[in-house]
Amino acid sequence: MDCYTANWNPLGDSAFYRKYELYSMDWDLKEELRDCLVAAAPYGGPIALLRNPWRKEKAASVRPVLDIYSASGMPLASLLWKSGPVVSLGWSAEEELLCVQEDGAVLVYGLHGDFRRHFSMGNEVLQNRVLDARIFHTEFGSGVAILTGAHRFTLSANVGDLKLRRMPEVPGLQSAPSCWTVLCQDRVAHILLAVGPDLYLLDHAACSAVTPPGLAPGVSSFLQMAVSFTYRHLALFTDTGYIWMGTASLKEKLCEFNCNIRAPPKQMVWCSRPRSKERAVVVAWERRLMVVGDAPESIQFVLDEDSYLVPELDGVRIFSRSTHEFLHEVPAASEEIFKIASMAPGALLLEAQKEYEKESQKADEYLREIQELGQLTQAVQQCIEAAGHEHQPDMQKSLLRAASFGKCFLDRFPPDSFVHMCQDLRVLNAVRDYHIGIPLTYSQYKQLTIQVLLDRLVLRRLYPLAIQICEYLRLPEVQGVSRILAHWACYKVQQKDVSDEDVARAINQKLGDTPGVSYSDIAARAYGCGRTELAIKLLEYEPRSGEQVPLLLKMKRSKLALSKAIESGDTDLVFTVLLHLKNELNRGDFFMTLRNQPMALSLYRQFCKHQELETLKDLYNQDDNHQELGSFHIRASYAAEERIEGRVAALQTAADAFYKAKNEFAAKATEDQMRLLRLQRRLEDELGGQFLDLSLHDTVTTLILGGHNKRAEQLARDFRIPDKRLWWLKLTALADLEDWEELEKFSKSKKSPIGYLRGQEGCALPSPSTRFLSSKPFVEICMKQHNKYEAKKYASRVGPEQKVKALLLVGDVAQAADVAIEHRNEAELSLVLSHCTGATDGATADKIQRARAQAQKK
Repeated sequence: MDCYTANWNPLGDSAFYRKYELYSMDWDLKEELRDCLVAAAPYGGPIALLRNPWRKEKAASVRPVLDIYSASGMPLASLLWKSGPVVSLGWSAEEELLCVQEDGAVLVYGLHGDFRRHFSMGNEVLQNRVLDARIFHTEFGSGVAILTGAHRFTLSANVGDLKLRRMPEVPGLQSAPSCWTVLCQDRVAHILLAVGPDLYLLDHAACSAVTPPGLAPGVSSFLQMAVSFTYRHLALFTDTGYIWMGTASLKEKLCEFNCNIRAPPKQMVWCSRPRSKERAVVVAWERRLMVVGDAPESIQFVLDEDSYLVPELDGVRIFSRSTHEFLHEVPAASEEIFKIASMAPGALLLEAQKEYEKESQKADEYLREIQELGQLTQAVQQCIEAAGHEHQPDMQKSLLRAASFGKCFLDRFPPDSFVHMCQDLRVLNAVRDYHIGIPLTYSQYKQLTIQVLLDRLVLRRLYPLAIQICEYLRLPEVQGVSRILAHWACYKVQQKDVSDEDVARAINQKLGDTPGVSYSDIAARAYGCGRTELAIKLLEYEPRSGEQVPLLLKMKRSKLALSKAIESGDTDLVFTVLLHLKNELNRGDFFMTLRNQPMALSLYRQFCKHQELETLKDLYNQDDNHQELGSFHIRASYAAEERIEGRVAALQTAADAFYKAKNEFAAKATEDQMRLLRLQRRLEDELGGQFLDLSLHDTVTTLILGGHNKRAEQLARDFRIPDKRLWWLKLTALADLEDWEELEKFSKSKKSPIGYLRGQEGCALPSPSTRFLSSKPFVEICMKQHNKYEAKKYASRVGPEQKVKALLLVGDVAQAADVAIEHRNEAELSLVLSHCTGATDGATADKIQRARAQAQKK
């Protein structure tokens, strides 16, 4: 235990800091770090080095080289820099390398040196050049802040959604500030800069002078600034050798430390642990490293080599040409267990487990002591938590064995924390391996989440490890294995030294029908790499036509897209392809394509009926479809033409088409319609009124209602209207006019071809209150107009088989009874008896009953 705490360094009475080696770097650098532009990504991210000849008095004749390494020094990419001078490097939250040039252009590279994109910080930056730059991270993404040669600041809070913001001018600023940094407060990025003894805070609206509370007197300049990882705290290094530490809002002072060194440090970063009350700042000079806080003394380390500091969520990474180390505050659980002479529950449990392995009775004594204090659960939790903060697997196992040992003596200890810690440590140990080079701590891992860690493994093309982690943690396929396989496939299509057939077969064999994998996305990536044929082969494995068709259209394979859309049975998809083909092909080729696809042709016709009538006509003409062409001209005569001459001409064209289609009935009907239109126009000219567009029946009815009976009869003869239909029309019209005299004359003109009463023998007669149809024989028509007197006239003309029904319809129940008794018809007697409802019909009912009785006796 004493050896374990040998690298613990106390900072005051309440905190210890330790520094341990992560990796022995083997990257074989030929130059010192001071001669390079350096950028290291947080959360154990990669390291970028750009050998910078622009810093030397005499620029080298060779171009600089940009190298990208893992945190363990394993090379990931190397490329010759062919662009302009670079001012600053930095990593985005997505582990993309941002290279800020003097001209204000920002070039973005991937983890493997692949160029992604570039953007400019504006014309003002281009004209005044870039003096300095900062890459910073907020909850909205990664941002870039620029200091121009005009001593103005420009920033963008999110390079993914570039919105440049020009900060206000600093009054009287004639030279570059001695130091400056970016603060993020209330979701807004600010610039804090030092000009001599003054501090200025720039926001989007104004420049305001700020003063740190409790600052030691005598400060004439600020040499360095540092903002904590979470932007909550700020440290200022002054030319007097004092380090002021306080809140980033500059409203509260935490402490101040005199380091007795007035030389400006190379770097100054915060070193704090989440949820810890301790605050410390790490300051680095050429060969000295100092950790200072609110204690009167500091921790000092000697640097054998030129080193670089990388601030992390829970500590500081320090790497040089030979080593990569991690400096952090010893976690509370580890301190409780391992500090000298500790009697914490976790320390006793760890000793009990070690004595148990030695088969010593002291194990029982330690365990009883913990149980008597009721702290066994706390002891197990301390060991589990401390195991998470250990870097060496041997110590992790020792602590977890102690926790497992203590769990055996607890009845209801929930196993989730122990199981999850075992899983997390196994994942962390896998990614910390030298060949992987992601030295995440437990706190960083929990902040980063497993999904982001998997994304970073995918970016490094470590697909087998990512899949093993997914399977080990039993993540859902859509979030785990399927997503990783999809990324692998997208990388596979970029291997242009393998044939399209082999790549497509390998991807299909690997993916199969894995849920959550979209072959269309992989095909899109292949098309983006210029491998169109490979994209088409991959689309053959895509089961969803809705995903195939858009990409095929994008690849200019419209005819294949049409076939796929038709196979899918999705009419909306077919319409989408048809409209695309219409814009892409000339008219003749488009129609020829449709002729080869009957379903598409049918759907396009439906579309043209509502949107493009002229195109529909061209389709019918091309196919010699005279029947549909005739129907088209019929519709066009009513929809488009207003003049009677134009409508008649359109109908004549329709009739000719019907004759060509050998549909004589439709042709004759069309010609009759033409005659009717001409006649209706003549009637309007001669008689006035509205006749145009009336049907033949309505035209005859309108003439009768207007008193033009001869005209109506002549029209009926011209169009061969049958007598029965003409009688119905005239009977209805005269009844509506209540011209009873003319109706009686009409009824006597000749024998009625429609009779005088509706209904047939054996059918029940509806009551007079029933709603009748628009055309009925004489008796019903008169009763509909409530003219019982006229109805009786025609009831007398009804044949004997309908006599009783006619009399009942006009309300003459007594006479109907006499006729029924005379006919001796049981059905008629029952019918009359059913109409005897009132008191006045009692005698009639008795008469019918007597007639029935006499008939039964006979």
